[in-house]
This record gives sequence, C-alpha cells and structure tokens, in this order.
Amino acid sequence: MTAPPDRPRRGVSLYSFQEEYFLRTMSVEDCVAAAAAMGATGIEIIPEQSIPGYPVVTDEFAERWHGWMAAYGTTPVATNAFLDTKLHADRWLTLDEQVASVRRDIDIAVRLGAGIVKATINFSPEVMAAAAPYAEDRGVRLLLEVHAPFHFSHPWILEHLEVMHRAGPHVLGLMPDMGVHVRRFPRVVSERALRDGADPALVDYIVRTYDDHGDTHALMDIVNYRGGGPVEFGLARQATHYIWTEPKEMLEHLPFIGHVQAKFYEMTDEGYEYSIPYDEIVPVLAGGGFTGYLSSEYEGNRHIQDAFPVDSVEQVRRQQEMLARLLGE
Repeated sequence: MTAPPDRPRRGVSLYSFQEEYFLRTMSVEDCVAAAAAMGATGIEIIPEQSIPGYPVVTDEFAERWHGWMAAYGTTPVATNAFLDTKLHADRWLTLDEQVASVRRDIDIAVRLGAGIVKATINFSPEVMAAAAPYAEDRGVRLLLEVHAPFHFSHPWILEHLEVMHRAGPHVLGLMPDMGVHVRRFPRVVSERALRDGADPALVDYIVRTYDDHGDTHALMDIVNYRGGGPVEFGLARQATHYIWTEPKEMLEHLPFIGHVQAKFYEMTDEGYEYSIPYDEIVPVLAGGGFTGYLSSEYEGNRHIQDAFPVDSVEQVRRQQEMLARLLGE
C-alpha cells in the first residue's frame, strides 16, 4: 500500500488551457501530457468543456481517458459541476431536478475515476443536503467552491457549513479558490482596461483603492461622478469581485477542505504570482496538514489575448515551479 502524502500535492485544472483548447492547438490529451510534464499529476477536468457529447460519456472517451491516465502517470482527481438552474426560460429547476443533475455529474466523476466533484457557488445548501446520500453511496466528495467575493464568514457559506457538519467531511466539504486571497489588483486586468481606452487617472484610483483595502463598493458611484464610461465602470465593478482574506482563515475549516483551486492571473518572469501571495498560502496549508491537491487554474488569458500571444502552458509551468519550490520538492 502506498503511504499517504504528508504535504499538499500538485495538480492542474484543464480549464487552465482553455485558450489553446478553444483554438484547437491543444487536445484534451495534450493538456494531460502538459500537466504531467510539469510533475502536476492530479488532473481536474470540466466535463462539459472537455468531453465530446457531454453529458454522455461514451465508452470510447472513457477508454481513452483512462489510457491517458496510465500513459502519463496522472490521477483523475476532480470534476466540475455547473448547476444550470435556468435551463428553462420560463422557470427555475425544481429541487428534484437540481438533485438529478448533481447525481448525473457524480456518475460522470465515477466513470472518470475522480473522487471529487466541485459544486459551483450557486448550489444551495438544500441541494447539497439532498445529494449527499447519493454522493456517499458512490464514494464521491461533493465540495462547494468558495469563490470570491464569497468567503468563509459569508452567510451563504455559513449555511452550507451547517449542512456539511451534519453530513460529515467525507461526503460534503469545501474547495477554496485562491482568488479569495487577492492582495493586489491583478495587473493584467488594469492594463487591459488601459488598452481599451480607460482614463488612466480612474484606473489608478480603482487600483489604489483596492490595494489599500478601501471601500470598493463605492467605486462605481465615484467613477460616475468623475465622468467614467463603460470600461471604467467595468473595472470598478470587477474590483468588488476580488477580495483579500488572510490565508490562515482556512485553518479552521481544513477538515472540510478536500481540494484547492490554485487560481492565478499572472506569473511574472521572477517566478511569483503578481496578485496572490502563495508564499503565505502554501505554508498555511502544508502546516495545517492539508494533503489534497493544489490545482492550477489560470485565468489570465482573457485579459491579454487582445494584445499578446497567450501561452497558458508556460504560465502554468511557472506556477508549478513556484509550488514545487514552496512545497520543498
């Protein structure tokens, strides 16, 4: 029997390579191979993005998928589920319909050999509670993504935690997205606004307000009073969707944290993430005994594709080198 790991492990969400996958310069297999080449052996996949014919997983795809895992020495770790509550234009999905959708996503995870399903933030506590018995029966953990601007003390998350404590961490839990630890406003975002014609003075004001932990919710009014237009309004609104929370806040919830989305926007030439202090985050997780996967999630492509070639593989490689260094590999 393989000994359990004594520190966090490295993985990649194939979402990181969305630019290349969309342009058909990388296949799903290419994405898996790229992750493996970086020593990131835990694979996270978004089925509806990467599986032809989703929600059906054909025998052909399943065979190829497991073949890639064997060939590249990788492990299927997590799948992503998106609860399409507005599937019908004239009504919301009923609770039974939502649970049926979650069960389908659990079955897909099992078919792919993944033990974790990420539940997006729109999953209600009632849906999680109702889906828990099926997840437990199938041997899958259903983890709610804690995504900015939500945080561990947010009322919505607190409601979920009550359900999780009743069901137990072996069934329900949390998947924090490291976008909740954005200390500095992402440079690639503000620079894109400038290229789109934003007033440099307003961009500077928005960035400084965020970086100084000011009142970002007042920014849209201030932008209006100073004559800002759609680009400035968009940037001000974006500032309300980034948050900074202390990494140590994860410690209280570590028994329920089964997977971490290692969000990043820009890995610099110097080998660090411009906005998110991973040198503080990784020691908290490692010191707290977290042994799940840190799964790279690159989201910088959309902010530079207007002006620069996107090289998602290089960006993920840089993050994986940083994580390996911080993990003492």
